[in-house]
Amino acid sequence: MEQRRLRIGVAGLGRAFSLMLPTFLRDPRIELVAACDPREEARRQFAADFNARTYTDVPDLADDPDVDVIYIASPHQFHARHTEIAAAKGKHVLVEKPMALGAADCDRMIAACRAANVHLIVGHCHSFDTPYLRTRELIAAGDFGAVKMIQAVNYTDYLYRPRRPEELMTAEGGGAVFSQAAHQVDIVRLLAGSRAVRLRASVGRWDPSRPTEGAYSALIWFENGAYASLSYNGYGHFNSDEWTGWIGEMGDRANPDAYGSARRRLATLGSSDDEAKLKAAGTYGGSAYKPSASTEQEPARLHQHFGPVIVSCERADVRPLPDSIVVYGDERRDTLPLAPPAVPRAEVIDELYGAVVEGRPALHDGQWAKGTLEICLAILKSSDTGADVSL
Repeated sequence: MEQRRLRIGVAGLGRAFSLMLPTFLRDPRIELVAACDPREEARRQFAADFNARTYTDVPDLADDPDVDVIYIASPHQFHARHTEIAAAKGKHVLVEKPMALGAADCDRMIAACRAANVHLIVGHCHSFDTPYLRTRELIAAGDFGAVKMIQAVNYTDYLYRPRRPEELMTAEGGGAVFSQAAHQVDIVRLLAGSRAVRLRASVGRWDPSRPTEGAYSALIWFENGAYASLSYNGYGHFNSDEWTGWIGEMGDRANPDAYGSARRRLATLGSSDDEAKLKAAGTYGGSAYKPSASTEQEPARLHQHFGPVIVSCERADVRPLPDSIVVYGDERRDTLPLAPPAVPRAEVIDELYGAVVEGRPALHDGQWAKGTLEICLAILKSSDTGADVSL
C-alpha cells in the first residue's frame, strides 16, 4: 500500500524554512503544496521550485483545501496568532521554536488546537536530534543509574549574523534566550527526565550596538534531584565546534579558518536597514540565497547538535556527539557509533507523521514547549531580579 504523504503549507519562507527545506525535500512522507510570505521574490521561487500555490497571508493559506499541516516559520511574535488561524481551519500545526513569547499565548495555541482536534508540535528544537534521543534511551534503560548533573555549553557567533531590527529587541522575541536557550533548555529537560522546579540565571548584554542578550548562564534544579548547568555565548570569539571535532551545528564540517567572518561582514554595513536587506538577500528567494549542502543530493555529513553536552549519572558520564555516544563507565569507556542521517532532521517528521497519521503521542507537543518557554522567561526574570525563580 502506498505511504500517505502529509501535504505541507509553509507560513514564512525565511531562515527557519531554509533550514527545514532539506528535510522536506528528502523525506518521502512530505509534499510541499503551498506557502505564504510577504516577499514577492520568495513566493516566486517557491512557485517555481514546487509548482505550488502561494499566498501573501496566513488566512488564505489556511483556506487552501489541499493543505494538511501548516508549518509556521513566521517571526516569533506571530506564532500564536498564526497557530490559531491554522487550527480554526482544521489544519495540524508544526510551529517553530520558541512556541510563543508568553505563557498566555501558549495556552491560547494549545486550546485552539484542542478545540479543533488537530495536533500541535513545536520544532525544530535540537532535542529532536538523534544523539540526544538515543542518550535518553540509554539513560532510561537504567544501567547507568539516575541522572545527577548535566553540563551544556555552546559558543557561537550568533549575535553577529545578519538580523532584522526586531531580532535585536528582547521584547519582540529577539536575543539569545528566546532563540537559543529554547534549544538548550529542551535538551536538558529531555535528558533530566524530570520536571524543572527552580533556576538561577544571569544574562549578558555586552555590546551596546546589539542591545539584546548575547549570552546567558543558568542553573536548573529538577524534581528528581538532578541539576543542569547551561551556558551560551553568541559573541563570536571562541567556537565550541572545536570541542566536537569541528562538526558544526547542522552536521556539516565547520571551517576553523572562517574565524571572525561574521563580525567582518557586519562591519561592512552602514545601517540596520542594510543589515536587514543582507539577511533577506541570503534567505530563500533572495538574490544571494544558496541552498544548504544537504538540500542537494548528498545528505548532511553527521547528526545535528547544539554544542558539548555531558550527562553525569550515578555510574557513568554520557557524552552525545554528532557521530556517536561515548559512555565513560566505572571501569571502561565505550563509543557507540551512530549511523549518519539519510535525511537531516527526519526526527521532526517522525514525530509529526507519528501523531497525524499513526496516532502516536508526540513528545514535543504544546504543553512540553510551554514548559521550555516558561524556563526561558524565568532566565530573563532571574537575571533581572538577581534571585532564584520557582517553576
